[in-house]
Amino acid sequence: MRVAIVSDIHGNRRALDAVLADLRQVAPDLVVHGGDLAAGGTHPADIIDQVRSLGWPGVSGNTDEMLWAPERLTAFAATQPQLAFILAKSAEAIPSIVAALGDERLRWLEALPSRYIHDEFSLVHASPGDPWRAPMPNAGDDELRSTYAPLNARVVVYGHIHCPYVRRLQGLTIANTGSVSQSYDGDTRASYLGIDGDNITIRRVEYDVQSEAEELLRSGMPLAAWMARLLLTGKYCPPD
Repeated sequence: MRVAIVSDIHGNRRALDAVLADLRQVAPDLVVHGGDLAAGGTHPADIIDQVRSLGWPGVSGNTDEMLWAPERLTAFAATQPQLAFILAKSAEAIPSIVAALGDERLRWLEALPSRYIHDEFSLVHASPGDPWRAPMPNAGDDELRSTYAPLNARVVVYGHIHCPYVRRLQGLTIANTGSVSQSYDGDTRASYLGIDGDNITIRRVEYDVQSEAEELLRSGMPLAAWMARLLLTGKYCPPD
């Protein structure tokens, strides 16, 4: 079975449209989403409607969770003082995103599971039981194994960190999907993951990043200028 895992769309309709066009060419048997669907872009409702219409199963991400449980964002912020400004601005954006989604879409997000189990892989947004924290690509083998071995899967996939990679350990493969929107690895293209038996690949898809950044700047959203800069550079940088 050929599988595609698409994560961290973050309300970016242009990037998702480009990924959908690529998926039509790849023609996987199954597409699964890795969460973080709505927050961080100008089309949160459109993204949820599109994913639902496609019937993709998937998991909840941290920026999905914060919409229906903002106290989880507050609790995480209390442990991350270096991110206090960004997280406070993210909290400011919650009411407008929730209003754009409406109650029915919000309840759909809330019902998403924390993990997706398949015969060939297991998927979580970040870590088992915690959508807010995940190992980085340079994590040691011991950290990766201790984090993901409890899933008892031969292949574990996650998103969240916006940096795609594939790491093969003895008896366990860890793969990160990268992100459809706001890449942090220096490549501005959208990223998603393909699984075809033992072959695990990261696919990159070009889209009109400039137009997406300009729409963000026109939106007046909290942190819009910072998010536009992330799109245009493809790298994480702190807000001004």
